[in-house]
Amino acid sequence: MVAPSPSLKAFLDTIAYSEGTSRSPITRNDGFDVIVSGVDGPSIFTDYSHHPFDGGRLPVLVRPGPPPLYSTAAGRYQILLRWWLPYKAMLALPDFSPQSQDAVAIEQMKEKGAVALIADGDIQGAIATCSKLWASLPGNDYGQGGETMAALLEQYQKFNSSMG
Repeated sequence: MVAPSPSLKAFLDTIAYSEGTSRSPITRNDGFDVIVSGVDGPSIFTDYSHHPFDGGRLPVLVRPGPPPLYSTAAGRYQILLRWWLPYKAMLALPDFSPQSQDAVAIEQMKEKGAVALIADGDIQGAIATCSKLWASLPGNDYGQGGETMAALLEQYQKFNSSMG
């Protein structure tokens, strides 16, 4: 995989910031090792050979409900197992390494048209376009809370300026 441009890298960092993975107090790898937090608290994984839920691990109870919310979200971009499996095959990814997680996030963003928006400097448009991909981004109806557009634009600028 080709390394992402500085603006695309800053956007990936913004997603990780919004998802809370890169700023998790328990991460040992910039959020690439974070499993969705559930009622039992946060956790991480250390084996990148496969998605942590690909092998029989039960989904995490995020919220008891009603209705209860279970999740298989893992990694820096909180990729659900049901999305990981087809992208792994489509992109011929060998593992769940940081490079593979980046590849999936970038592919999802390409499919939504966000990569082109980022290249054009329309970060607000890219965030809005990706809001259905990540529950922490403003503009979706997942009801899981998240960051404001203003906060994310500010974070993006911080990340982008540190790349130069």
